[in-house]
Amino acid sequence: MKRRKSKHVLLVISSLLLISGMTRLATGVGPAIALAEEAIAPMIEEPIETPPVEVEPLLEALQARERRVSDREVAMEDRMRALALAEEELSERLGELQAAEESLIATLALSETANDDDIARLTAVYENMKPADAAGLFGQMAPDFASGFLVRMAPEAAAAVLAGLDPQTAYSISVIIAGRNANAPTE
Repeated sequence: MKRRKSKHVLLVISSLLLISGMTRLATGVGPAIALAEEAIAPMIEEPIETPPVEVEPLLEALQARERRVSDREVAMEDRMRALALAEEELSERLGELQAAEESLIATLALSETANDDDIARLTAVYENMKPADAAGLFGQMAPDFASGFLVRMAPEAAAAVLAGLDPQTAYSISVIIAGRNANAPTE
């Protein structure tokens, strides 16, 4: 029986402790809540003072920056348009220049052909002349000029003309003809 009594005693003591704790909790919560409300109340009622933020200067600075950016965008758009126009004009001028170059090349080719035709015709005239008459004309020509015709003439006709020239003139023309290709590359 002794064992039973010790069990009951422990149960009674535990119950008393539990009842005591609940009573303290019930009576102690109210004052604790009141104390907390008193501590928080001044914080809620009094607004927190924050230093006034000056928004106006910041807003003005942002607006000024926006204006500068807009001005730069407009300037860049103007520059891009000017560059596009310059590029178009340059393309047109380049086309005109190419057309002029092609025209000049064609004119030079025509001129060379006409010049060659005229020289060939004049050479044929000199070849068909009597050698004595042709020699008289060649004697009056500058040796450089005369050598150009003699080179183009048939060898028999050129020989007949050279034979009719003064020996000094014939020699000068022969030296010019012989030296025409002296400086030409051999390799």
